[in-house]
Amino acid sequence: MNFLQTVLAFVVCLGSLIIFHELGHYLMARWCGVKVLRFSVGMGKVVWSRRFGPDQTEWAVSALPLGGYVKMLDSREGDLGHLPPADLKREFTRQNVWKRIAIVAAGPLANFLIAIVLFAGLYMHGVEEPTSKISVRATEAAISGAAPTVAWRAGLRSGDVVTAVNEQPVAVWSELRWNLIQAAVDKKEARIAVERAGQGRFTFVLPADALATLDLEGDVPGKLGVGVGRPAPVVQEVIAGGPAARAGLLKGDLLLSVDGTPVGDGIAFIDIIRASAGKTVQVAVRRAGQQLVLPMVPQAELVKGEAKTGKGTVTVGKISAYVELQPDMISVPSSPLAAIGKSLARVWDTCTMTVKMIGKMITGEVSLKNVTGPITIADYAGQTARMGVASYLSFIAFISISLGVMNLLPIPVLDGGHLLYYSLEVLTGRSVPERFGEIAQRLGMGLLLTLMLLAVFNDVARLL
Repeated sequence: MNFLQTVLAFVVCLGSLIIFHELGHYLMARWCGVKVLRFSVGMGKVVWSRRFGPDQTEWAVSALPLGGYVKMLDSREGDLGHLPPADLKREFTRQNVWKRIAIVAAGPLANFLIAIVLFAGLYMHGVEEPTSKISVRATEAAISGAAPTVAWRAGLRSGDVVTAVNEQPVAVWSELRWNLIQAAVDKKEARIAVERAGQGRFTFVLPADALATLDLEGDVPGKLGVGVGRPAPVVQEVIAGGPAARAGLLKGDLLLSVDGTPVGDGIAFIDIIRASAGKTVQVAVRRAGQQLVLPMVPQAELVKGEAKTGKGTVTVGKISAYVELQPDMISVPSSPLAAIGKSLARVWDTCTMTVKMIGKMITGEVSLKNVTGPITIADYAGQTARMGVASYLSFIAFISISLGVMNLLPIPVLDGGHLLYYSLEVLTGRSVPERFGEIAQRLGMGLLLTLMLLAVFNDVARLL
């Protein structure tokens, strides 16, 4: 079921964005008076088509689902001498350079517009998400003795509510995460302003050298030792006959520590228990105002391993008890004007960060492992779809921005390559020589295929 949902979420996401991208080209071409011969969703051989409209434009679905195109009347694709003068005036290369620039740029701009509309709608509706209250791991491992985390060394503690990062206001977890990623990309320190219950306001600094060396793939805040703040670890249920029940743990007990290591929330407690399979641990709890210590032995169980472990199965400890894990949530709807402003800022920030990431990959400052392909996109599409409509729409908006930016890269065969040609034409007053364009197209296709192979390789490597 999850597989089918993932496939459907991927098809809806990518298919709709391709359609909107090509509609941008199509509508601008029609507005500029250019005749459109075919509008295709997909590449390669046409498997279904119908003709509509005064120009009898062919609307088609093609065999390869990754991509699409708008085919216009173009003299570079054959002799058009047989056409009447009225049609020749609507040929693409006969249009002035500014019209050609508008037609080519309309596709990526459509992607940015879709992202702006989606984000604005989400901001107006209000998206329920975790607050900026954080949990902080003391050490890199779940048990004591490992190196302190960056966040812990800086002075951050579980229960702190982050109010700003580098003077940028923060109210929810996604804003905190985004600002930390931006600081890591820019390789600058992150000044974290927090409110600490009963103590006041403080500012802590995550050093630039620690952020600069982060692998930006995956959970960036987690690599710094920062997680979503969760409530105190109160036992919600104890299953009869399990290790917790045999040790005397009861519903309502507040978990304090394991073998002397404090547990600030349920995740910290679970991490320690998972790492203690078959070992006797001393669990300190508070019950009815009294502190008790309960010895228990987490039962060893084999579970499916994660990709980062490199193992098919791993042994974890379980005690057959449940603790409170749901973080504090907040939903703050914005006015239409404020939502549009926030949406524009979000799209701009995402564009600039994407460009910075591409630049750092080119210079070797960021690993090429961050290049992702259709398998990873499909995986995230499925995950966000299962999380809810808001998460899925936010993901679609992000992918739409990424498609817009990628298409504007100055690579021949992409929109950005054509815009580069036309920009040179504006500057020199002459079109790019046909022979040069053919060579550049081949080089661009080779580069694009290389990037696609790299993306697929990274996707498969993540799965394995």
